[in-house]
Amino acid sequence: QVQLVESGGGLVQAGGSLRLSCEASGIFYGIGTMGWYRQAPGKQRESVASITSGGDRNYADSVKGRFTISRDNAKNMVYLQMSSLKPEDADVYYCNGNLLTGAGWNAYWGQGAQVTVSS
Repeated sequence: QVQLVESGGGLVQAGGSLRLSCEASGIFYGIGTMGWYRQAPGKQRESVASITSGGDRNYADSVKGRFTISRDNAKNMVYLQMSSLKPEDADVYYCNGNLLTGAGWNAYWGQGAQVTVSS
């Protein structure tokens, strides 16, 4: 069974930094684009950053210059380095990845990591 497992969430002061990690595990044959999303209570989940298998990155305007997405294909990991955090960055962050399994390419989600930013 394929799983994406996030780690690294927590409480940080405004202006501080935090790094989220996400590991893909299980049986799969390839990993395509991976990304991070976030969702506040009662709001839609929004894309924060994505990275293709070739390393092309995209960021939401609200996090450009502050967040950096990276991946380690050998470890099946994707990371989100968050700096200069603001109270409005506080959300549940979800890892997303397109993985190739015996059922073809499908999108998978992690369980979510809470990020709290104190002002």
